[in-house]
Amino acid sequence: MDLLTPDIGLLFWQIIIFGALFFILSKFAWKPITQSLKERETNIQSALDLAEKTRQEMALLKADNEKLLAEARSERESILRGAKEAADRLVADAQQKAQVEANRILEQARESMQNERQALVTSMKKEVVTLSLDIAEKVLRRELADQSAQEKLVQDLVANSRLN
Repeated sequence: MDLLTPDIGLLFWQIIIFGALFFILSKFAWKPITQSLKERETNIQSALDLAEKTRQEMALLKADNEKLLAEARSERESILRGAKEAADRLVADAQQKAQVEANRILEQARESMQNERQALVTSMKKEVVTLSLDIAEKVLRRELADQSAQEKLVQDLVANSRLN
């Protein structure tokens, strides 16, 4: 049981060694340890502050990027809208020009048909006149083949004509 009950001498030397160790540690070790802990704490705090500042800057950059993206989208949409309007105008102009050209071609075709019709009518009239003259000539040759028929025709013509 000696081990469980401490001796007064042993207790005395333990207290003196503990006090000396405490004094040496407080004089030489605790100040550098606490100072290094404070330095570490300030380093950690500055790192946390830097991280917070960086996070805020990242948030600002993200907002700026979103704003730039929105502006780019808006500009893209306006460019696309302008291009679509230009294309629509070009299509409308092309349709209008095509319609004008089609009307002009139709009018030329009508005029051409009218001219051809008139030329055909004129040609037919000439043919009819020529044919009539040929028929009349043949009829007159046959009718006036003898002398007495010629004299009778001349007398009839003179009788029918009115001389003043």
